[in-house]
Amino acid sequence: MNYRVVWKPRPGLAMLSKPGDAGMKHLSFGMIALGSGQAHHLAPCEQETALVLLQGAAVASGGGLERAPIGPRADLFTEKPWTVLVPAGCACDVEATADCQFALCQAPSTRPGQAILIPPASVKEMSLGKPGFQRRALMMVTEEVPADLLFIGEAIVPPANWASFPPHRHDIDDLPDEVDMEEIYYFRFDRPEGFGIQKIYTESRSIDETYTVQDHHTVLIPEGYHPVATAPGYTMYYLWVMAGENRRFLSRQDPDHRWIAQG
Repeated sequence: MNYRVVWKPRPGLAMLSKPGDAGMKHLSFGMIALGSGQAHHLAPCEQETALVLLQGAAVASGGGLERAPIGPRADLFTEKPWTVLVPAGCACDVEATADCQFALCQAPSTRPGQAILIPPASVKEMSLGKPGFQRRALMMVTEEVPADLLFIGEAIVPPANWASFPPHRHDIDDLPDEVDMEEIYYFRFDRPEGFGIQKIYTESRSIDETYTVQDHHTVLIPEGYHPVATAPGYTMYYLWVMAGENRRFLSRQDPDHRWIAQG
C-alpha cells in the first residue's frame, strides 16, 4: 500500500487524498493554487473545512466573513500561518489578491456555526524536543477552536534533526495518555532540492514503510509510529492535519526509544 502522494503544483484545486485511501477514515486533503484575481468557491457540504494559507494573500467571504483578509504570507519558515475554518453547511469564496496556495483540509461534521478566521496572532507556538530532534510547533486548529474532528498545526525542523521523535503514535483513545487520531503530513523545504526521510510502522509491523519525502510530498498516516528526519543543510516544513473525536495534542512514545527523551 502506498502512503505517499506527490503534488505537482498547477492552477486550481487538486485533491490528493480522501477517506478510504491507505486506510484513512476521516480526512480529505488537497491543494488550491490561485493566480492574483482568481477565486475558488467552496460549496456547502457535510464536512468542516480548514483552508491554511501557505503563501500569498487572499480575501474570504461567506459564513459570516465579508472579504476578510488572509495573509500576506511570504515565507513558510519564518511567518506564522493564516487559517480559515468553515463549518459544515457553509459556503465560502476565496479570492486571491496575490498569487497564493492553500492547503484544503476536511473531515466529516454536523456542527453548525460561522466561519472563523485564525490569524497569526492566535497561533500557539511551542519549542519541542532536544538537540538532534528539535522542532518549532505552530498550532492553529486546537481543542479551543470549535470543530468536530480537525486538529491542525505546522512544524519547522532545523537541518539534520528528527521530528515526531522519539517515535510516537496516536492510535487509541486512552486518556490522558493517548488519543485516536489519523494524520496527514504535507512537506516543503527551504531549498527545492531538499529532502527528508519519513517512516511509518506499527508494533506488529503490519505497517512498516520508509519514504524519501521532498517538496510537495504528502504522507498519509492512518495509524502507527511516524518519525521523520530532514537531511543536513535543509530546513523542513510540514503541515500536520489530524482528525479524531478526542481532539488533544497527546501521543504514546515507542517504549523502545522513550529513553532518548528521558536522558
